[in-house]
Amino acid sequence: MKWNLRLVAAKRDIWKASEVQQILAIHGLAISSRKMSGLWSGHPVSLKLDDLDVICVALNCQIGDLLTPEPEKILRLSQEEQTERASIRAGIPSTGAVPNHWDGCLPSAE
Repeated sequence: MKWNLRLVAAKRDIWKASEVQQILAIHGLAISSRKMSGLWSGHPVSLKLDDLDVICVALNCQIGDLLTPEPEKILRLSQEEQTERASIRAGIPSTGAVPNHWDGCLPSAE
């Protein structure tokens, strides 16, 4: 997902993170400078849904204005990777190599 807070703010003639921070505070959402920096830079560490509601009300926008899906960023796994991952989930090493943490966990070949 792409976070578009700066774009949404700019469309409302808001150019500074501190201005957004003040507007959010007026609407009951106190955000630390550190968290505001993450929101403003486009890389929020986390965001509660309730906070997202306040941001939408405060900036008079919709969630779709703030978040843009980026499906092209999702890497499609090759068939080989899918098979390998399925084997690992089943506890079967697909390459014959046994990770060190599996020592003693596999049945003997006797």
